[in-house]
Amino acid sequence: MTNLTSFAQSSLDFESLVGLKDTNYSVIDSLLRPIRIEKSKLLEFIEVAKKFNYNEGLAYAYIQKGIIERNVSDYPEALISLKMALKYAELCDNIDFKVITWNILGVVHRRMDQVREALDYHKNALELAESSRKSTNTGLRNIAVARNSIGNIYISLRQPELAEPEFLESIRIEESTGNKLGLAINYQNLGSIYEEAGDYDKALGNYRKSLAYNIEINSDLGLVICSNSIGQIYLKQKKYQQALSIIYPTIKKALEIGDPYYLAMAKLNYGWALFEVGRLSESEKFLMESLHISKKRSMGYFVAESYRLMAEIAEKHGHFKEALEYQRLFSENEEIYLNENNQKYVADLILKYDSDRKKSQIEILEKENEIVNLKLAGNRKLMFFGALGLGLLMGLLYFTYLKNILKKEKEYLALEQRMMRSQMNPHFIFNSMNSIKLYIISNDKDKAVYYLNKFSKLIRTILATSEEKDITLKEELDTMELYMNIENIRFSNIIHFNLEVGEDVPLKQIKLPSMILQPFLENAIWHGLSSKEGHKQISLRVIKDSAKNARIEIEDNGVGRKKSKEIKSKKILNNRSIGIDLTQQRLENYYKNIDGEHSIQILDLYENDMATGTKVVLKIPFNFEA
Repeated sequence: MTNLTSFAQSSLDFESLVGLKDTNYSVIDSLLRPIRIEKSKLLEFIEVAKKFNYNEGLAYAYIQKGIIERNVSDYPEALISLKMALKYAELCDNIDFKVITWNILGVVHRRMDQVREALDYHKNALELAESSRKSTNTGLRNIAVARNSIGNIYISLRQPELAEPEFLESIRIEESTGNKLGLAINYQNLGSIYEEAGDYDKALGNYRKSLAYNIEINSDLGLVICSNSIGQIYLKQKKYQQALSIIYPTIKKALEIGDPYYLAMAKLNYGWALFEVGRLSESEKFLMESLHISKKRSMGYFVAESYRLMAEIAEKHGHFKEALEYQRLFSENEEIYLNENNQKYVADLILKYDSDRKKSQIEILEKENEIVNLKLAGNRKLMFFGALGLGLLMGLLYFTYLKNILKKEKEYLALEQRMMRSQMNPHFIFNSMNSIKLYIISNDKDKAVYYLNKFSKLIRTILATSEEKDITLKEELDTMELYMNIENIRFSNIIHFNLEVGEDVPLKQIKLPSMILQPFLENAIWHGLSSKEGHKQISLRVIKDSAKNARIEIEDNGVGRKKSKEIKSKKILNNRSIGIDLTQQRLENYYKNIDGEHSIQILDLYENDMATGTKVVLKIPFNFEA
């Protein structure tokens, strides 16, 4: 085989290498290993490979060029190089080159916080690697890288429970191939999961395993990463001096490596440690340096964390307005970094990344998906017609409901009109007007004016309350007192009317239908007292019956219902029956939607088996909101 050192020295050697036109990634890697970290040499090789249409060599060279650019966080250039690598990998239709390129493209996009694109590339890499029947170290390594990268994306989205199995599977593969670098990377990632879960001892154990592998393979980059991770654990354990000691040397190493990503990380962590020990000015200096690097390279996580710590520093200085602005910038950048769309996207892809997935299974799932879509289309039609039928049924039911409501409202209005006519019956108006006329004829102007004023006031009250569904008990009692005054004038004031109200009855809060008591008072006068000789008395009492009810009693000392039936005319009997029935219906209608007990009782009063009058007892619920 041609000497590798000579290949690295001249374009002639490159032509000899290109002439071999090996297609195996491992072989090409072993031949070009001395120049793969030298960008200028890679560019020389690319020019030679283009002359000979050596697609595998071009794919490899562009991959290595992209890795160099990625390692110094020159992500735009890295993407250009890797797209070229993918172009040549597709031209030579080489699975290994495609998978490696997709994986590295995923890493670059993940570094740029473009989670969706990163997942797409790693998904493609994993599916293609698993679909290949080859079990070469390169193929297995590709699967391990894809698993590791997907796990890293889950970590960046704060879903460690999904990341852990990816890392464990990657470790299993790396152990089988003896890849110490892969083991160092995966143990580092496992440590981050346990750190996130708050299991700092377990996290330190994995970080130290990773550090041991990095020391063994002499990886300065691995040392920077592991030392910063261990330092972060010390910070969380409040071991601030230990954190300062282990993080500070990594700043110099990160500068030597030349990767702004890890330099920003080291400066951020050191600034955090300085903040914790109260060295605020120094802390602010390192945080601002980290912020400057992170913003320039679009490192969203570092930008957000820098703003968070800057907000805390400003608050400790008492610069609250500045602290509020930093806090706003932290929230804004964190939202960009970890947004809901990315989380949802990950959730949709979870089932697509299990290790047993095969291409044939995906094809079956696609066919099943087509069948499901067809069924869904049929179901949508069925649901449409079902919804249409249900809508019609609901419309019919709603129409019926409205019809019933209108019917009940009509019945209620008819009932109220009948009650109004009962309250304003012609006999009452005729008799009242005759009484006024009698006073005028008798030239008793004072009584005529007094009666007329009372009568007109009652009429206005009845007309006003007839427009309301209900009134307060106070208003009802005032109206009944006015009504009794007018009726008593016609009886030459021989009826003694007594109104008693308990002090604990909230008259202005209790609601009831207007003029509901009038029929009972009218019956007491005309059927109880009109035929009675001697002392005539009506008592109207309102007392609190319970915590939820009031009791209204209308009691007269008339002849009683039995005697009244014997002496009154059929017409009067009918009028009375109608008034009581209407009142009962009004109460039933009013209280049907109100909690509480309501009732009407008419009791005959006796003394020594002699009728001494009638008592009407109404029990009504308190209804403050009616």
